[in-house]
Amino acid sequence: MPYHNDAKKRVRQNEKRKARNRHYRTRMRTQIRKLRTLVEAGDHSAAVEQLPITVSHIDRVAQKGIIHRKQAARRVSRLTSAVNSLKGEGETASA
Repeated sequence: MPYHNDAKKRVRQNEKRKARNRHYRTRMRTQIRKLRTLVEAGDHSAAVEQLPITVSHIDRVAQKGIIHRKQAARRVSRLTSAVNSLKGEGETASA
């Protein structure tokens, strides 16, 4: 246990930040899970609607420093390509 007052305050600050970071990270992962579910189901129109919402959450989390900006870019890139691949599958199936 910390002894000095400033060390005690540090512990309190770290607990607050940990809870806040966990909230944002969980929210981001939930949005990603929703989008992945739509992609796996093959629902292109719903996935296209969900993509900007998910990208917004990822960018917000990266901006706050909870995840690295390059990790955010990688996640956005992979999700976007997954949604775009649905478009290609839909066109070939109808042709």
